Amino acid sequence: MAGKSIFFAGGGTGGHIYPALAVAEKIAELDPTAKIHFFVSSRDIDKHILSKTAFEYTALPAIGFSIRPDRLIRFYSSFVSSCKIAADALTKCDNPIVVGVGGFVAAPVCRAAYKSKIPLFLLNVDIIPGKANKLIGRWAQRIFVQFEETTEYFGKQKTKVTVAGCPLRSSFEKPNPQKAKEDLRLDYAKKILLITGASTGSQNINRTICSLLGKLSDYANDWQIVHLTGRANFDQVKDGYAIATVRNKVVDYYDDMANLLAAADIVIGRSGAVSVAEYAAAGVPSICMPYPYHKDMHQYLNAGKLVDAGAAVIVDDIGDEKDRQEWLWEELEPLLKDEKKRLQMKNTCKLVGHRNSAKTIAEAVLGW
Repeated sequence: MAGKSIFFAGGGTGGHIYPALAVAEKIAELDPTAKIHFFVSSRDIDKHILSKTAFEYTALPAIGFSIRPDRLIRFYSSFVSSCKIAADALTKCDNPIVVGVGGFVAAPVCRAAYKSKIPLFLLNVDIIPGKANKLIGRWAQRIFVQFEETTEYFGKQKTKVTVAGCPLRSSFEKPNPQKAKEDLRLDYAKKILLITGASTGSQNINRTICSLLGKLSDYANDWQIVHLTGRANFDQVKDGYAIATVRNKVVDYYDDMANLLAAADIVIGRSGAVSVAEYAAAGVPSICMPYPYHKDMHQYLNAGKLVDAGAAVIVDDIGDEKDRQEWLWEELEPLLKDEKKRLQMKNTCKLVGHRNSAKTIAEAVLGW
């Protein structure tokens, strides 16, 4: 009997691609005969991540939904085209199964699977599912979520829901912090403050940190900074560090987050669903600056899980820039000074998250 053909659908951000990649890695480990393919967006981040793996992928023309008439026509056209491309691929292979992981590119593939009566699974790692995932949930055989609270958002479909946690790449199982220090040529004797705005970077976080470099220089004897800027902001942030006396490494993007987070002593960053799961898995104390422009404010809820456990604090990324600087420094400076507090936060990370999420989901998909 031919092996299963597993199609992952979703993309546009690392927060969609990385959980799918974690499950794909585990499926390949459990069943080497399985054929794995990704349907992703045409954004550069999808290509950048998947081109470094052994998995094949197809970039679909799908775009995000908009009520503006000109964009609505483009959305409909791209949706139909993406459905057709997916349907053609799904019906030409043996034992197809689709795993939707969110993002505007997931909906047309999942729709094609539903119409062709192909088994469909949904992975929703955000605490509040978006409209597309609520729709896909109606078509899915099973829905995997990271948080217990998410179950209620699926209404009548909640009987399909399994709380599995957020699947993380296999590199998080046995990270090597020394490799990150070697790759980035860091000082082995100094502690690491890691700054990240997730896969695309954050202008607000970048500006706020640059404004605090004078104060951070007072801690130059003991600390160094690794700042992940996002590709669009690299030159601007690099220029901002010209005045810094604290040792620093400014890079636009870094793939090996498992090792880098394991090496970090404090992380300041966004609180997307995958980010908070990675902070917890790495056991790194975090200062979360949730993205403030989502209508449902779900990054605040994600961060709240770490705060409730005692593993993080929240600093709002809203309002006056001076207020943001002062608030961040108010939370950061005590952590720079207090090793005991950092250790306490590190230990409480163990209370958050599920350790076998990728395996749980992979076994369910293969067992269907």
